[in-house]
Amino acid sequence: MAGPLPMFDFCADPSTLPWYSWLACYLTTGTHFNFYGSFVTVLLLLAVTAPVALAFGFLGATAARSPVAPVSLLGRGYIVAVRGVPDIVYFMFFVIALDQGIEWFKHLFVCADLSQPVWNGNEFSVCSAAKVPLATSAAIWHKAYAFALAVFTFAIVFGAFAANVIYGAMQAVPRAQLETAEAYGMTQGQVFRRVLVPQMWIYALPGLSNLWLILIKATPLLFLLGIQDIVYWARELGSAKTSGNNPYPHGDWRVYYFLALLVFYLVFTRVSEIALSRLTARFSRGQATRAGEDMRKVVAQ
Repeated sequence: MAGPLPMFDFCADPSTLPWYSWLACYLTTGTHFNFYGSFVTVLLLLAVTAPVALAFGFLGATAARSPVAPVSLLGRGYIVAVRGVPDIVYFMFFVIALDQGIEWFKHLFVCADLSQPVWNGNEFSVCSAAKVPLATSAAIWHKAYAFALAVFTFAIVFGAFAANVIYGAMQAVPRAQLETAEAYGMTQGQVFRRVLVPQMWIYALPGLSNLWLILIKATPLLFLLGIQDIVYWARELGSAKTSGNNPYPHGDWRVYYFLALLVFYLVFTRVSEIALSRLTARFSRGQATRAGEDMRKVVAQ
């Protein structure tokens, strides 16, 4: 495959190498290191998106159960609006709308001529100074901006599902516990912070665990957002490369690259399941749930 030179000196003439040396050269080209780096992109997306989506979910659930009607309507509307539309619609529409919204807002402050409309038919156009990032910005800023838009979109979508899970978990906390706290003189805010929130996690964790696994499986959607993720590089590297000036010619190897992605996702999912099961066991200690009761009986025997 044409591109940056591999890391080994003996790769100067790949056509003369035995297959194992050829493979070592092929797998250490700069293009393959981009492929390896894309795994970091996926893991970073998960590491950033999960807490942001959880924060959106917590805010949405708290708003949905608010006694203030407009706030409750806003929270419930967020949950229904996102859950009722296919995810792919948000991923294809929201990123474009958000990007254009940011540039339009910047356009109001930095563009000298505001008389020109930003919409000309179906074409969206702002002055060069309103572009985000600027055309003269380094490539790293363009990648960071695209990644930030992807994180925000993922967080909005999965935050709505998290809000639904957390709202149900809050409703599952026995009302008697809340009333007992109120009887001891706690304010509504204290009951919420000290009783409801700590207690609801054990009820929310199964749903949030499933949501985490769905989020893992949804990361290939980065490919649709224009980010060069593992799916993009697997397709590019696996496609047939048989041109005469290519130092690493090969046929259609996409099945091998996508098989590697299959193994990666299966291993990552299994590790997540083990970690989540241990987290569930930890949260179940001392809780008035079936899991907590089973743990109490084991200790009592």
